[in-house]
Amino acid sequence: MVEVIVIKIGSSSLASEEGGLNRDRIGYFAEELSALIKEGRKVLLVTSGAVAAGFKRIGYASRPRLLHEKQAAAAVGQALLMQAYQEAFAGYGIGVAQILLTRADFSNRSRIRNAQLTIEELLRQNVLPIINENDTVAVDELKFGDNDTLSALVANLVKAQRLLILTDIEGLYTADPRKDPSAVRIGRVTQISEDIMAIAGGAGSTVGTGGMRSKIEAARIAMRGGVSAFIGQATEPGDIVSGVLGRGRGTYFETSEHSLSTKKQWLGFHSSPQGRITVDDGAEAALQAGGKSLLPAGIRTIEGEFHPGDVVEVVNGRGETVGRGVVNYAAWQIKAVAGLGTEEVRKRVEVARIEVIHRDEWVTLKN
Repeated sequence: MVEVIVIKIGSSSLASEEGGLNRDRIGYFAEELSALIKEGRKVLLVTSGAVAAGFKRIGYASRPRLLHEKQAAAAVGQALLMQAYQEAFAGYGIGVAQILLTRADFSNRSRIRNAQLTIEELLRQNVLPIINENDTVAVDELKFGDNDTLSALVANLVKAQRLLILTDIEGLYTADPRKDPSAVRIGRVTQISEDIMAIAGGAGSTVGTGGMRSKIEAARIAMRGGVSAFIGQATEPGDIVSGVLGRGRGTYFETSEHSLSTKKQWLGFHSSPQGRITVDDGAEAALQAGGKSLLPAGIRTIEGEFHPGDVVEVVNGRGETVGRGVVNYAAWQIKAVAGLGTEEVRKRVEVARIEVIHRDEWVTLKN
């Protein structure tokens, strides 16, 4: 099986100190990715850097803060960014293609399926897909967070073997190594616990927008989709190949999960829940570990107004998200039968199937 690798490069790794693009860094990444491609791997690049590339050219003295200014800078910078990549990869005989995405594309099942088919065809034709957020139309509440989340969603979409998120720090440390000399790097993570999340701090650069927390959140999304992740640094020749081979300067996030179907990816990461169902401990265990459907007997309370076929979020008694599923009941029907056994449910409401959420229409989101 051909190995598929998704590599995410942030703004801080591409921008020069005075603003604009660092062509030497882009040349370095082109050489590293070309080595992976020449070895027979299929590579996708998720890149930031459009705003960083464009704000000086458009006339701003520093990176803009207002949304319309960022979008104007991105409109100029995206062309410069793609030109730089095209010229860098041409030296290795590799063609590149631009794909711009927003969260709305992932929320629409037909649009993201079309994007998937386009990416697959580009890979078949040995063209490197270069994916970025469509900054000129995205609004703040729909943004990906310096493309960390975008890279994880893309990795799940193409069923990659590994996601590499490259940053300016050698992975996850017990504390910020730039401030605490006693900080120790965590080499391998198999479960992203609350302790792991608590270690992550804020944004690490004035150029980019994503901090370690957004990178760990991206690793969590990748792991849930069956994709192992790496967060670390690549500055020397061979660093990215080492990252792929498990010898990188960073932290590895390993998963034993299987890849999710496109339908379950949409359900878990892109759908918009229309309500919330709180379940008891028994129902949580049945859903999360037992591979069972959700029955009315395990339901405590509900919130929202929804109808059969809508997506709902399921939480436990502590308010923690357990997962999402397509509901077979209207909200008023669940209110009428919550906590009741199957025979009593059949007496009180008429539904197409007794399961509130069938296991085939469910995805677990809790570690």
